[in-house]
Amino acid sequence: MKELCRASVLHGPKDLRLEDRILELPRPTELQIAIRATGLCGSDLHYYAHYRNGDIQVKEPLSLGHESAGVVAVVGSQVEGYKVGDRVALEVGLPCGECERCREGRYNICQKLRFRSSAKAFPHFQGTLQERINHPASWCHKLPDHVSYDVGAILEPLGVAIQASRRAQIVQDSSTLVLGAGAVGLLCAAMAKVAGSSHVVIADTQQERVKFATQHGFAHEAFTVPAKRGQNIDEKLQNAKETAATATKKIRKETGSTGGFDVVLECTGVEACTQAAIYATRSGGKVVIVGMGNPVQTLPISAAAHREVDILGTFRYANTYHQALELISAQNPLLPDLEKLVTHRFCGLDDVERAFEMAARTRDEDGNLVLKVVVESDDA
Repeated sequence: MKELCRASVLHGPKDLRLEDRILELPRPTELQIAIRATGLCGSDLHYYAHYRNGDIQVKEPLSLGHESAGVVAVVGSQVEGYKVGDRVALEVGLPCGECERCREGRYNICQKLRFRSSAKAFPHFQGTLQERINHPASWCHKLPDHVSYDVGAILEPLGVAIQASRRAQIVQDSSTLVLGAGAVGLLCAAMAKVAGSSHVVIADTQQERVKFATQHGFAHEAFTVPAKRGQNIDEKLQNAKETAATATKKIRKETGSTGGFDVVLECTGVEACTQAAIYATRSGGKVVIVGMGNPVQTLPISAAAHREVDILGTFRYANTYHQALELISAQNPLLPDLEKLVTHRFCGLDDVERAFEMAARTRDEDGNLVLKVVVESDDA
C-alpha cells in the first residue's frame, strides 16, 4: 500500500519546492514516523544557500533536516516495543554495522554511514522536512511524556556536545573554555558543566549570545571577542593571543591557576578561534575541534607540540541518545532548560523557506536573538 506524502525539496541554491512523494509502507524492521519537529542546523543552511556543504555537492533534489522528533504512525511487522502513538526522537545516521569502527562502537566514523539530509552518499539519504518518513526502529528513541517534540529534536545537537565532552575526557573541577555561543557551543558548555567542569567560560563575537549563555545557565562566565581581522599571519596570531589572554585572565582570577584551560572546545570552525584555542589551553590540556568551517587552516602547531597540548577531532556522535534521554528524564539540575534554545518556530512545510531565512540571521526584525529555529508540523 502506498500513499502520497508532502515534502520540502531543495533543487538548487535557495530553490525549495513542495512536492508529493510516494511513501511505501515501512519495512518489517521500520517505523513510519509522522514528523512533528525539525531543528535547522548549520549544514542545512549551507545546503540551502549554496546547494553544497564545503566540498560536498548536492547531486539530486534533497530534503533537508536531521534534528527531528515525531510520532509513530505505522509499525513494521517485526518491530517489538513500539506502538502507534509513541513519541520518538530520531537518530538519523545509519552505519553499516559490520566494519571495524562499527564493531568498536564508533559508528559515527563508519565509512559507509548514511546520514539524512547529507549529500555525501549517493543516492542521497533524504532528510526529515517531510510529513512522514520510514526509519529503522533500532534508530528511534522513545521520548518521556514531559519532553516536547522541540526538545526531542534538540537531542541530536546535544549528542554532538556529549560526544565532544567524551572526547575531551572532562573531569571534576576542571576548567573549560568554549569558543562560539551558537546552539552547539551553548550545548557544549552545558555538557562541560554536567561532566564536572567547575568553571565554564564561553566566548563569542555577539554580545547577546554570551549574555544568553550566562543568564540561562549554560556557562558560568562569558565574554565578547572583538570582531577584528589581521591582514597577515603575524597579525592574525597576535589577535588570537589577545583573545586567549582575555580568556585565561578569567580562569586565573577564579581559580588562581597560572596556566590556561584544561579543555577548550572550539565550536566555530573559524581559523582565528582554532588559533586562540591552542594559546588558551594549559600545558598538557586538550583542544577539541567541534566546529566545521575552514577546511585548511594555519595554526601555531609549535605552541601545541612544545606544551603537549592535544588537538582532537570530534564528528557527530555515537551512543549518545541514551545519556541524553537520561539527562532530560532526570531533569539534571546542571543541564539548563533546553527549550530556551528554541527562539523561533515556524509551522508547516509551507513555512520552511521563511524558517531558513530566519536561521541565517543573528537577530530577527524586532532585534531579538536568533539561536535555534524549529519547523513544527501543523499537528504538533
